Amino acid sequence: MSDKAHVHSSLRHLRGILALLRPKQWIKNGFVLAPLIFSGEFTHGQAVGYAAMAMLLFCVASSATYIVNDLHDVETDRRHPIKSKGRPLAAGTVTTKSAYATLIVLYAFLFVGSLAMLGVGAVILAYIVLNLLYTFALKHQPVIDIFTVATGFVLRVYAGAIAISVPLSHWMFVTTLCLALYLAAVKRRQELARNSSRSRRTLEHYSLSLLDRYAEMSATGVLVFFSIFVISQRPELVITIPLVLFGLFRYWHVVEVLGSGESPTDTLLADWQLLLTVVLWVAICAWAIFTNST
Repeated sequence: MSDKAHVHSSLRHLRGILALLRPKQWIKNGFVLAPLIFSGEFTHGQAVGYAAMAMLLFCVASSATYIVNDLHDVETDRRHPIKSKGRPLAAGTVTTKSAYATLIVLYAFLFVGSLAMLGVGAVILAYIVLNLLYTFALKHQPVIDIFTVATGFVLRVYAGAIAISVPLSHWMFVTTLCLALYLAAVKRRQELARNSSRSRRTLEHYSLSLLDRYAEMSATGVLVFFSIFVISQRPELVITIPLVLFGLFRYWHVVEVLGSGESPTDTLLADWQLLLTVVLWVAICAWAIFTNST
């Protein structure tokens, strides 16, 4: 093999490893920063550092769970019209041996990082165990599969609270759960609408109308519980409630009209209105909390 061909092969392998980690999905770990913002601790450098470290550990943990899932589902993914090209193991751009080696490195990083943040490490361990159960069993159980995915987001928020030593608001807990259930229900709906039950066995137990009701109930919960949280604990954030409403409306529009939603991350990044809504919501929340505390 020539030097040029060797370099090309190495770059292709590195791109495959990067795709295996799914860095685009790390945006979900932004939930770790929610307690930092709503507690007002984002003005303290030490708290920001702890929250950032917790988010980094969750990025590593989520990448590890994706690799485990891809290793387990590689044969099924090869028969999927989209995953057969987008998943490195299914597409053959990364070998099983390389995937296992990457997984060991990620787990080693998590072990060392958790020693510095034992509380966060305990939450991440729970997250990893939950995802192992999901990969090997729970993903095939209707309703339980959606709640398992949603619980992962709640654990992210909980880890963010532990990292900066602030109590997790009950309203933030239930709002996060409802939002995650909404996104998970919509994801299942779009998977069923696009691929019927061929892409996921549990989809045999769902219908589009049932998943629509799940999504609508969860979206209503998001609005109600966030509003109660704002009115009872953070009245200065009342201005952000219309943004929450718009975000829910826009997301459902993108799903219903544009056929997106199978990947919440891709849906967010591909729609400038959704992305702008999230950015404005975070910015206004931070500004309102900061000005109210000074």
